[in-house]
Order: sequence, then structure tokens, then C-alpha cells
Amino acid sequence: MNHCGIAFDVKNRPCLDSEFMPVLLFNRAFLKTAKKPVSIAVERASGQMAVYHTFVHGTPEMAEADRYYVNRLVKTALWMKGGFKLYVSDEGVYQALKGDFCAGGCQDFDFDYMANVFEHPFEIVLTSDIPQAKDSPKAMGGHLKGCRIGFDAGGSDRKVSAVIDGESVYSEEVVWFPKTNSDPDYHYDGIVAALKSAAEHMPRVDAVGVSSAGVYINNRTMNASLFLKVPKDLFDAKVKDIYIRAITDTFGDIPYEVVNDGDVSALAGMMSLNEPNVLGIAMGTSEAVGYVDQQGRITGWLNELAFVPVDCHPEAMQDEWSGDIGCGVKYFSQDSVIKLAPRAGIELEESLSPAEKLKVVQKLMAEDDPNAAKIYKTIGTYLGHTLAYYYELYGCKHVLLLGRVMSGKGGDIILEEAKRVLADEYPECAGKLLPGLPDEKFRRVGQSVAAASLPEV
Repeated sequence: MNHCGIAFDVKNRPCLDSEFMPVLLFNRAFLKTAKKPVSIAVERASGQMAVYHTFVHGTPEMAEADRYYVNRLVKTALWMKGGFKLYVSDEGVYQALKGDFCAGGCQDFDFDYMANVFEHPFEIVLTSDIPQAKDSPKAMGGHLKGCRIGFDAGGSDRKVSAVIDGESVYSEEVVWFPKTNSDPDYHYDGIVAALKSAAEHMPRVDAVGVSSAGVYINNRTMNASLFLKVPKDLFDAKVKDIYIRAITDTFGDIPYEVVNDGDVSALAGMMSLNEPNVLGIAMGTSEAVGYVDQQGRITGWLNELAFVPVDCHPEAMQDEWSGDIGCGVKYFSQDSVIKLAPRAGIELEESLSPAEKLKVVQKLMAEDDPNAAKIYKTIGTYLGHTLAYYYELYGCKHVLLLGRVMSGKGGDIILEEAKRVLADEYPECAGKLLPGLPDEKFRRVGQSVAAASLPEV
């Protein structure tokens, strides 16, 4: 394979997508000939800094490859860790990034999104004085003592649990429609109703933990699909502090934590495995990811790997939201199943919703349809290559594979193929990276119970 003049071999190619170009293999081939050092730092909230020391070629002949490499590196850093300011040590790299990450540039979506999330204009500066790396992970979760409420806000239902000394004494699931409702009072009233329902089953409420899809900084909602239809002025006025208001209005001054649902999934995985360093990947409507580090802490990183590039092919599938191509959302979600179905000879009716199309393929897989099996094997090959890349990014030991794409026989095929590709093409990961499916203990812990354990009393 060859991309931007960089040649590399892919030993394991997906059976339904032979043109797939794993980012990790491109990066490794690129760095074999790149000798000019360059440093890039990405600043995010509270002065936290992610720093990357790498290399480019710095020659006119390799300008295209250099620009592509640093573009994808910065894109990955922004969606893995978040940030609003880049510090760049090299003039050529600085000019390339200035042209890409700007209004009207090819990465204008990322430029605008990060500025809104961090409430700070997106900046790129050229400097020889690259800041030092700085992280502020928080020891969070695993606190089981007392009377706690765990609230899990999903796109189609909301779950709440009343938990006393680590045991769930009451749980309920209520269908709601947050993604289609433009009135933030609808969301607020639903959250408060759930909190009050759980509180009725305990003598008191000592703390509340919230698991919710979206980006949360200091317990504030910076971006979340749950509030998709809420106008910006109302979002700023009523949604950014919606969980803080709902908890304090209902219970007064008690401890609380609001955390991305992916991180809470990883926390639940750590609680069930009794081991830290867990990456949780939920393949459903999108690719939702969370991470608990080597010390069992939540990092505060975005972990939005749905928008991290995994495929270098110039004609890779485009994500409709960001406008970018080759990103995880089109490889590790129901969109991937839908994308691959025609290639496997499975025609899906256009009138069906994405979730219904997935169910059609799952039904075929339950009947051992060989064409459906090819879809899941292809996703497994994607995953094997990408898990090696995620391992390089995170150093994670355990990977828990969740979500409806992983359910049933299809999930078993994905896991088996991913393990095979890892062992065959990335032997350096052998014994260090352990992908698996959640067990019964994980299901007993549950998202809302894990959320209840977030605040320290």
C-alpha cells in the first residue's frame, strides 16, 4: 500500500474492505524515514498539557506526507485529550497546521468544536519553548459507603439506582426523548423526577453520581447529543449547569460528580475486574469510549475516539457530522454494519432506521448466515489493527467491548478476529493487551451503580 508517498504492507486485510489502511502502520512507515524533530503541545482546561515529540521529513518532496501526518496527529490529540491551543516548534509544521485548523480550513469543524467546548478561541503558536506535559487525573469511583444515587442518562431511556453501602436497593428505567426535545426544562424535570424516585427508597441521600453521554468539564455540560435540539442561548443558560442545578435544587449541598458515560463504563469494568488500566469501547449508535488509568483514576480527557482517524485511505467513508473521513465512528458502530452489508450481498431497505438495519443483520447472524459473518469478521479485522493503535495511545491493559454491535454471535466473531489480528500482526501486544466482553459481574455492577460510586463523601 502507498499513501502520500509512504509505502507499507498490511498483512491482515478486512475481507470486505481490502483497501483499509491502518493509521498505525502508516505512522510506523512514515517515522522510519522522518528524521527532523518536531514538538507539539496541546493545551486544555486548567493548564493541562499533552505533549508529542515526533519527527517529520522537512523536505519539499515529502511535504504532502508531512502535512498529512501532523494533521492526523493533532486531530487524534484533540479528540483523545481535548484542547484549544497548540504550541508548535517547527515553522513548516506551524504553517501547515495554521492552514488546516482554521475557519474555512479542512479541519474547521475541529477548530470550531474545540473553541466552543473549552470556551476559548482556538490558537496555534510557533515557539521553541514547548510546555511540559501536565495531567490532572482524579481518583474517582469505587466509593460504596452510604446512601447514594446513580443516574445514567441515555438517549432513549434514563436509569437511576438507589444504592446503600454498594448494594442496589432500587432501580428504574424510564423512556424519554431528550434528543428531540428543544425545551431544557423537559430534561431538567426528567432528571429531578429520577433523583426523587430513587431518594424515596433510602433514609437519606449522601451523594449523587451522574453518567451521561457528552463532554463534561468541572461537572458542566460542554457538549452532549442529549441536548441536540436545545438552542444555543438556552443551552448556555440552562444546560451547562443542568446536573448541578438538579442535584442542589433537590438535595442541597451534597457531594456530586458528573462524568462522561464512557468513563463510567470503564470504571464499572475496573470494579468488575478488580484491576485498573481499562479502556471501554461501546459500539452502538456511535463509538463511545472511556478510560480508567493505571492508578484507577479518571483522566478528564475527552476520549472521543469516534472522531480519531483509524483509516488512511483517501476514499474512506465520511462522517456526516464532522465531515472528516476514516474516523472510528464509521468502523466501530452500527454505521459500519450498514456500510458493509451491501458488500456482503445483503440489501437493507432504505425505509428502515439504522437500528432496524442492524437488527436485520443480527437476525441473519443468529441464523449463521455466512454473508453476515463476513461483516463481523471485517469489523474484527478493523478492530485488531485499531486496538494496537489504541494501545500505543493509552497503554491500556484491558479493553472491554460493549454495545449492541457486540451482542450475539456477531460480537464473538469480532472479538475472535481482533485477537487473531493482534497476535499475527502486532506480536508486541501479546499478553499486554487483553480485549474481552463484559461478564456477569460487570452487568451486576451496572452503569448507574458505578455512577453512584463516583463522589467521595
